Amino acid sequence: MIFEKIREEILLLDLIIESFDFNRPWGGFFVIKEEQAQVFANAYFEGFDVDKLRVAGKLSPKILLVKPGARLSWQYHHRRAETWKVINGPVGIVKSIDDTEGEIITYQNGEMIVLQQGERHRLVGLDNWGVVAEFWQHTDLANPSNEEDIIRLQDDYSRK
Repeated sequence: MIFEKIREEILLLDLIIESFDFNRPWGGFFVIKEEQAQVFANAYFEGFDVDKLRVAGKLSPKILLVKPGARLSWQYHHRRAETWKVINGPVGIVKSIDDTEGEIITYQNGEMIVLQQGERHRLVGLDNWGVVAEFWQHTDLANPSNEEDIIRLQDDYSRK
């Protein structure tokens, strides 16, 4: 199972899994302990200095796993920007500065995607499971982003 394989890889890197959810209709995710942001960056972003990612001082590292043929909602966030890196691709990504959903762009292993606060986006699984390392870059330190900071413009699973 893909979740067990990724969990083992995370643990081999001595990263601490803070939480996980394997029951999303599109796949699931692992949340890594925030204090390990630099170790996470060293493993998945080739030593990228996390201080360059900090917008409001807080970062949240995650691993997203998207099923073949599944897609996350067409969404944006008020309190975070995001930086993604494709770990197991290809994956499809749609992004836009407004509500217009454009074409899917295919990203391969090692490619990085930067999403600004408020930028619309959607991750799409293609022929195989897609795996993406992600940093949530919280933009409001007094009110850090969370799962409720998802404004869904369209959702295949009828979530609001």
